[in-house]
Formats: sequence, C-alpha cells, structure tokens
Amino acid sequence: MFRLGLVGAGRMGRTHLRALRDVSDVKIVAVAEPVASLRDEAVTDFDVAGYSSLADMLEAKNIDGVLIVTPSDSHVDVIAQVAAVGLPILCEKPCGVNASDARRAQKIVRDAGVALQIGYWRRFVPQLELLREGLESGHFGDLLSLSCLQWDGEPPSSAFRARSGGIFIDMGVHEFDQARWLTGSDFKSMTSFASPSISDAEVTNDPDSAQVLCETTSGATVFISLGRHYSGGDMASVEVFGSNDHVLSLFLNPDDGERAQLEALVLQAQAFAEYANGGPGRGASIDDAIAALEAAGRAVDQLASGR
Repeated sequence: MFRLGLVGAGRMGRTHLRALRDVSDVKIVAVAEPVASLRDEAVTDFDVAGYSSLADMLEAKNIDGVLIVTPSDSHVDVIAQVAAVGLPILCEKPCGVNASDARRAQKIVRDAGVALQIGYWRRFVPQLELLREGLESGHFGDLLSLSCLQWDGEPPSSAFRARSGGIFIDMGVHEFDQARWLTGSDFKSMTSFASPSISDAEVTNDPDSAQVLCETTSGATVFISLGRHYSGGDMASVEVFGSNDHVLSLFLNPDDGERAQLEALVLQAQAFAEYANGGPGRGASIDDAIAALEAAGRAVDQLASGR
C-alpha cells in the first residue's frame, strides 16, 4: 500500500478522503490541518492520523508521498517543505496562481530530485480518455471545434475566492489543460469575455461567469465557458465537432453527483503511486501546469485590456 499524507482537510481535501476511503493500494493515512475542527472531523470520519502542521506530519515519517490540497496561493511554499525531505508530491491544480509560481515549483522539485504530479483529474476520466484516443486516431476527421463547459452549482466561499486567483485560474485552468491534452496542441490566440455579475458583495475582480474563444496552433477553434450558477449541481461537458463525426460528453453530470470525479481521483492517485515508485508519468506534469497557467494569464490579460 502506498501511504499518502494529505495537507489540507477543507472541501477538496475531504473529496480526496472520500475517494480513497476504500482503496487498498493507495490510501490517505495522515492529515495535516491547522484548523482543529476540520482535522478532528478527518480523523474521526476517515480513521487517519491527525497533525496540526505539515512539519509534524513529515517528522512522523509514516508516509510515502504527500497530497497537497491547500489554497492555491500556498501551493509552492508547501511543495518546498515537502521537497526538502525528499518525498514525492501530488499537488492539486493549479500549482500556484500564475505561471511564475509554477516555474518556481518546477525548479524546487528539479533541484531536490523529487517527483511532482499535478492534480488535473480530468485526464483519468474514461470518457475523456476515449475521446482523446478518437481525436488522435483521426476518427473525427479534421477537428473543427472543441467546446469545454464547466459550471458549478454555486459559488465558493468569499475566503476561497480571495486566494484562488479568480475564475480563469480557479476554474479555467481545468479547461485549458483539458483542451491541450485532448487536441495535442497549444493556444495561438484567444479572446475572453466576462459577465459583470459578482454575486458576493465581498468579492472583487472575480466574475460569476466568463468565456474564452481560442484558436489552437493546429487551427481548431476552442470555446471555453465557465460559470458559478448551475441549478442541480456541478457540471462539466466536452463537445467535439469534426469533419467526420460529432460527440457531446456530459462527463460530470449533476444527476450522478460526484461519482465521476471520485472515480477519477482514485485512478489519479494510483497513477501517482506508480510514478512515485519509478513508473511512467501518466498524469499532468509541472510543464502542463505552467502551460495551463500561462493560458489562464493570457485570458485575464485579454479581459483587462478589453480586447
């Protein structure tokens, strides 16, 4: 069994705990969380060892790797702490809030000689893997258009939004990474738009909805739609138009709850354990994280410039 130490027992941390609860080959056995109530809940509900700090968890030396699920703006500092003791790292996306953060993380892990995988769990959704295979094999013919939609059931908390980097960083990086992974190409140009609506009076510079229209280096059009108000729950879909075929995949369906995400998180953790033990890197790399954050930064700049 590959033993994971989890850093951060908030909303996404608990999602990972639920996903890996009954998995035998990779398991979360320890949690580092400074908020006592969250730490105690994790210890009670998931039968893990609880620590008030990352330093205490690392000092216990009872883990084989670390899963980082802290606020986005803290990712690089936590990576530095873990890399200093030589443990492999699975870091939730986006690995910082800008490309400079991710490049700093890249240097840290290279200097330390530790493995780093980024948690873009969409890469482990079977429907999307089949879609990628179809695009690579030419089944769809010429790729004419790819649409990636991600709409959450409700906005996150004000505290989360204050540290997330905004909708293009928090949500958009999933779609930018997904589009690059599916098409095998990068972004040549993009234009971004946003709704003036911000439903939280305590939040600024983080619209409730935003869209991006991109051209890839291969000539295909990519449309990305992001939003924080979808009745029924979180949803995500991909639609492909090719010269030979078309497909619409609602791979994260509110009717199924979080099933697809939990199943993908298991596959992602198993791939990370394999990678940490010297196997191939089947998940997103730090280079992928840099590319997604660069694309998100371009979308932010486009919006700010009004072009």
